[in-house]
Amino acid sequence: MSKIISIANQKGGVGKTTTSINLATGLAATCKNVLLVDLDPQGNATTGLGIRIPATSPGVYEALLSGAPFSQVVTPTEIPRLDILPSTQDLAGAEIELVSASAREFFLNKLLSKVSSHYDYIFIDCPPSLGLLTLNALVASDAVLIPLQCEFFALQGLSQLLETINRVQKKLNKSLSLEGIVLTMFDRRNSLSRQVMLDVKAHLGEYVYNTVIPRNVRVAEAPSHGKPLLLYDTRCSGSEAYMKLAKEFLAKKSILKEEIRHAS
Repeated sequence: MSKIISIANQKGGVGKTTTSINLATGLAATCKNVLLVDLDPQGNATTGLGIRIPATSPGVYEALLSGAPFSQVVTPTEIPRLDILPSTQDLAGAEIELVSASAREFFLNKLLSKVSSHYDYIFIDCPPSLGLLTLNALVASDAVLIPLQCEFFALQGLSQLLETINRVQKKLNKSLSLEGIVLTMFDRRNSLSRQVMLDVKAHLGEYVYNTVIPRNVRVAEAPSHGKPLLLYDTRCSGSEAYMKLAKEFLAKKSILKEEIRHAS
């Protein structure tokens, strides 16, 4: 069975989609089979991987709410072993339709449970809100990875997101855990960036990844070319940071497996 991880933050512009694309790409580069679910109606993860879906083609909306078979919706990317469930403009209406639906929090869980055995990892790029789409992602997931921009307002939103995760754990998904926090858009020349990093580590040290994603112009350029940063410029500081993040992510899994093995 795959590990399903929501990449979530209700604040926009924190590097959520960039982290989704490049972490998924980094793991695929290490010979893992990966699925990226673009659950954001803006569809940035889809276009950021160079996928253009015709208006008449089904996307994640049809898979969730119209019963479209997974095989008709899943789309291979140019990265070997990386598939995507693409977003289309129809997904914008999903929040409204889910409001009156029975068991509305479990639609994505039902969809992914049918295909999880096909992948090692499934990443869900959540919309920048705490609505029903994000709730569906949290219910379907084993863990949540939070990209956190190194600025003051990002810290304010973090506590709200952690409270939401806690509520989902208690009422809808007892196995949900916090995968970790990735600090993004870090500027070493900026004292505020350094202070935010120190504050986050002081309060959530064990969950904060050592790898920090720097502010880098190539990170902003890559999506306009429809390529992951790891393909657009393999040598830039941002690309090197995301490959390091992928390795740290896998190393954490290995340590956890070893701990479980010894405990048993």
